[in-house]
Amino acid sequence: MDMATKIPGALVAVLVGVAGAILLFWVLNKLVEMLPSALETRLKPYAFLLPAIAVIGTLLIYPAITTIYASLLNDDSTVFVGLKNYVRLFGSDTFLSALINNLMWIVIVPATVVVIGLLVAVLTDRMSPTKEKVAKSVIFLPMAISLVGASTIWRFVYAYMPDKNHQIGLINGILVALGGEPQAWLQITTLRFNTILLMVAYIWTQAGFAMVLLSAAIKSVPEDTIEAGRIDGASEVAVFFRIVVPQAWPTVVTVFITVLIGVMKVFDIVYAMTNGNFDTDVIGNAFFNAMYFSGDRGAASAIVVILMIAIVPIMVYQVRQFRAQEQSR
Repeated sequence: MDMATKIPGALVAVLVGVAGAILLFWVLNKLVEMLPSALETRLKPYAFLLPAIAVIGTLLIYPAITTIYASLLNDDSTVFVGLKNYVRLFGSDTFLSALINNLMWIVIVPATVVVIGLLVAVLTDRMSPTKEKVAKSVIFLPMAISLVGASTIWRFVYAYMPDKNHQIGLINGILVALGGEPQAWLQITTLRFNTILLMVAYIWTQAGFAMVLLSAAIKSVPEDTIEAGRIDGASEVAVFFRIVVPQAWPTVVTVFITVLIGVMKVFDIVYAMTNGNFDTDVIGNAFFNAMYFSGDRGAASAIVVILMIAIVPIMVYQVRQFRAQEQSR
């Protein structure tokens, strides 16, 4: 199907969708208006919320319930096995290793992204407007690359060839040029060093995102408060940590939680670079392998449920932070 055929079809779909939505709300409004006035006033807000609730129920709640139920079934979802899938997972050294790796990602990556984002935001804000735009564009550029694309780039950075004189990896090429020995970086399991190397690729893609948000937050800090701190004799470091950061803290928390949620479900980088080999597996990749390679629906569903349970407290905290920010405005 060529572009000339796709565009009219897309326009028709948009028009039909908009017309259908208008018709739906018109019908709901008419139905509510047929009720007694007291009931109409009470039910009208819920009538307009009904389509959104139906979509959320269909796309989120129903799949969550079916996933929880599937986690209590066997590998082909034909026999009820209770909590055996969970017992089997937590008794597996491979899955426990994936949990440890996820914990490392959670501890290291969000904090590092926030620190780098703050540092770059502060440094670029001190540049001239033209240089600031160029620097921020370059640093933000990795955000335009998919995680699979970023993984491909960093695989070339870490690439290792057995023949010392034919290295295609950047790091090993530099090492050999300096007279060193090439290393199979992604196979170094000591202190899970290879997992940290995977984190570097993810941090590279997220630093620009953190920089943009934190730079905007820093610039929104009233100049009066900063000048007052300087007049009181505070050093630039004290001004930054005691005046700027506290006022930009809601944005810092937002960036941290956003990156944290992405880290908890990270999959692309691990799958594309190591596929979880050499003790680099994470929960997201473990689910993919269980579902599509092992064909074990029960274990895959149990992994998803574990991930959902881990993410829910973070989402609750984020919602509370958002409400607190709204109330303080």
